[in-house]
Amino acid sequence: MQLVGKEILITFKNEHPDARSQVEAWEAEVESAEWKTPHEIKRSYQKVSLPGKRQAIFDLCWNKYRLWVKVAYNTGIVIVKAIGTHKEYEKWNIE
Repeated sequence: MQLVGKEILITFKNEHPDARSQVEAWEAEVESAEWKTPHEIKRSYQKVSLPGKRQAIFDLCWNKYRLWVKVAYNTGIVIVKAIGTHKEYEKWNIE
């Protein structure tokens, strides 16, 4: 998959060094993935939330952080929408 919005992840990793290794592992996994459906994401990430056909919310660092992405399965693009603490996640307007 092509990952768009890496600058959001870079900023987050600099602000939250405890999450750096997990975010980098997630980035590597996404860039090597070839997801065609939400079910394929669920196979790799059993605890991922799928609030819509084209969105996914990943738990990072034992649910300390959340990562929200939009997925364009037909073009192979994953767009980072937001990443933050669980408290910040509660304020996101996920449609």
